[in-house]
Amino acid sequence: MNNKVPQQINDIVGDNVKKLAQLFPSAVKDGAVDFEALKEELGQFEEVGSEKYELTWAGKKNAKKIAQEDVIGRTLKFIPEDSKDADTTENLYIEGDNLEVLKLLRQNYYGAIKMIYIDPPYNTGNDFVYNDSFVMSQEESDVAEKAVDELGERYTVNKNSQNRYHANWLNMMYPRLKIAKDLLCDNGVIFISIDDNEFDNLTKVCDEIFEPDNKIGPIIQNKLNAKNDTVDIQKNHEYIVIYRKQRIEKGDTVQATLSREVAMYRDVFEENGRYYYINDAITTRGEGGTLNARPNLGYTVYYNPVTKEKIGVVDYDIEQAKISNDEKLIYTDRTDLIEQGYIAIRPPKVRGNLGCWTWAVEKFNHESDNIIITGKEGKYAVKKRTFINKDEVVLLHGKFQYISHSMVNSKSIIDFSTNEGTNALSELMKKKGIFNNPKNIEMIKYFLDIINDKNCIVLDFFSGSSSTADAIMQLNADDSGHRKFVMIQLPEECEKKSDAYKEGYKNICEVGKERIRRAGNKIKSEHPNADIDVGFKVFRAADTNIKWNSLMDMGQIDINQMETSPDTIDFVPGAKDVDIVYELMLRQNDVPLSSKIEQIFGGGVRTYLPLCG
Repeated sequence: MNNKVPQQINDIVGDNVKKLAQLFPSAVKDGAVDFEALKEELGQFEEVGSEKYELTWAGKKNAKKIAQEDVIGRTLKFIPEDSKDADTTENLYIEGDNLEVLKLLRQNYYGAIKMIYIDPPYNTGNDFVYNDSFVMSQEESDVAEKAVDELGERYTVNKNSQNRYHANWLNMMYPRLKIAKDLLCDNGVIFISIDDNEFDNLTKVCDEIFEPDNKIGPIIQNKLNAKNDTVDIQKNHEYIVIYRKQRIEKGDTVQATLSREVAMYRDVFEENGRYYYINDAITTRGEGGTLNARPNLGYTVYYNPVTKEKIGVVDYDIEQAKISNDEKLIYTDRTDLIEQGYIAIRPPKVRGNLGCWTWAVEKFNHESDNIIITGKEGKYAVKKRTFINKDEVVLLHGKFQYISHSMVNSKSIIDFSTNEGTNALSELMKKKGIFNNPKNIEMIKYFLDIINDKNCIVLDFFSGSSSTADAIMQLNADDSGHRKFVMIQLPEECEKKSDAYKEGYKNICEVGKERIRRAGNKIKSEHPNADIDVGFKVFRAADTNIKWNSLMDMGQIDINQMETSPDTIDFVPGAKDVDIVYELMLRQNDVPLSSKIEQIFGGGVRTYLPLCG
């Protein structure tokens, strides 16, 4: 028996909507009836107007409006007691509603972020979504949202039984992505992890905000799990939606946004004092690589395994090669060469058909010194070899090696286990279950690697357990990089029954900050001599320190006036000098919050902390 008894006995309207959805699916959108669409299903069409292709939903206009509204009376307060290496670090950890924080950072970090990675709440009906009515009073918010959070926090549960299920999620995401774009530098990139529930909608929203031409992804993450937890098809994948801020063109060519430098190690061989490495075989595997398709490239390579001599010989009927796949009908062995100890090597078959070479016979004979035969009789392979200078050869693990570097792009499918993210966090925190579904650090390092910038600022405004910060510090240790991070997280309270709460973590922010501390300590112990920034300044969204409405000149502060006559500026009672300075820094675009500040003692009533870049 169900212990939860609803007050409502009948939901006649809801039942009718469900019946209507079965008859006319296009007339019921996000749980609400679209009467215009219903009329069209019944053959009643309005006069065709200015139709256009776009994604729309209930609340979209308001979401656009929210993105443009300023944050009044709020700031970021420095929390020194939670910070680590505050005087030297360039990393930030910010507690607060990420939309509010993004707006507060917009001026200070405009166009400064190279990479954004976010793993937003998936729209599963269980995860919270943010309530963006912080510009309203509590009573107005309750009325607008038709829901009251018993703790008064700015988040609610987006139940999939509610109307506007998808709309609520889109209304949460749209303004955040809109402001995030402003924070990206011109060649900046955003990566967004998402599952099937909102993948299509997220892509359409990003098309609108970033433009379709700036779509790079998606990448599909093979989660390497074997859970049989869904009907019909196992969901062993997630998506990473990727967009760039704008295209960078050089002439008529669009420059690659994602690429990474990889080192390729090749075994080196020596022959008569010359050194070389072996390339691929001079054959093809595609449909166009058959002898029928390329009848002029079907010669035989005669190879003497004793003298190592090789000769390309046209010993076949080219006309038959165009129409036949019978080797005995097409080829005629050169018995004179075979009697001299040569072995006939013909192109390997391609999908059951006779194959061909990629080199013409003239090229083969002219450059035969650049050819090497590998394998054994019956399994010989004809490959190209590249000669190198002796000083390019290195000895690694007892073998001669040649190391080359090249830029490569990303594959569309990547393999990163979801379990590894959980295991890494459990090992670091010495406890399982502290945070659900943390991201795989190696995957985030992979994304950091393919933006190909070791000195950039990386933002994660759904930072959760701070996997992104951990990945950045690890990668900096691996490649001597100096990447900086900005983590933003709503201090969502941990449930009292949760393992995190039992371990003493009251909210997610406490988990994230502790992870960074422990990860940093671990990295430092493993790389004691490395120059790695494992610190972070902590800020928290808070009320303003300045009575802006009381200021002259339309709410502007004259910095010179503040320095010479500080008592003429109206501050909130109890405001600290350091908090005032950071609040002023938020309104400048050339002094980031990570800048070092220094206290100067003067003869005035107040002492101020001048900004030091």
